Amino acid sequence: MSHYKLTYFNITGLGEPIRFILHYGGIKFEDVRISFEEWPKIKSTMPLGTMPILEIDGKRYYQSRAIMRFLAKKFKLYGSDDVEAMEIDAAAYSIDDLVNPLSAYFWEEEPNQKKRLKEIAMQKKEFFLDKFEKHVKNNGGYFVNGKLSFADLWYAASTDYMSRGLGYDVNKDHPELSKLVEKIRNIPSIKVYLEKRPLAKL
Repeated sequence: MSHYKLTYFNITGLGEPIRFILHYGGIKFEDVRISFEEWPKIKSTMPLGTMPILEIDGKRYYQSRAIMRFLAKKFKLYGSDDVEAMEIDAAAYSIDDLVNPLSAYFWEEEPNQKKRLKEIAMQKKEFFLDKFEKHVKNNGGYFVNGKLSFADLWYAASTDYMSRGLGYDVNKDHPELSKLVEKIRNIPSIKVYLEKRPLAKL
């Protein structure tokens, strides 16, 4: 049996969707969480100076989106044909388009720049959440063709990150998205993980 090890900060962020997919797939893995104080000491040892890093039998892989797609194929979360795979990718990258401006806002420290980034992020948030709400409603409660894909797990995992950063449930006015996230959180292996998940502020 292969040995898996995921290394990321002790936050949800880019690491959480990978954690969700690994738990969904029933893969036992080392969940290594690096503190921000530790990071400068080990940054130069990473392939591109970034995390998350997934190690499989000692070989390290980087780029969170590539890791998620690899795992999605492994656990049959990437559609039944190339067209579905393309639709899943489109949904996943649209989730990225929502999360990225919010992330830039969360981490910015300069007050004027933070204010500007907040305005952009809030506009993006309303646009994408409204679009996603209709899309999920029209696709049987999931992002693509009425069945579970890694885009759904990506969104559910990213919900924690967005909600913690904003200080409220990002899906509070979007019932279809709320139902989707609840379905993902109630997948038995993910539910067990969430019950035992280390505390992280973001």
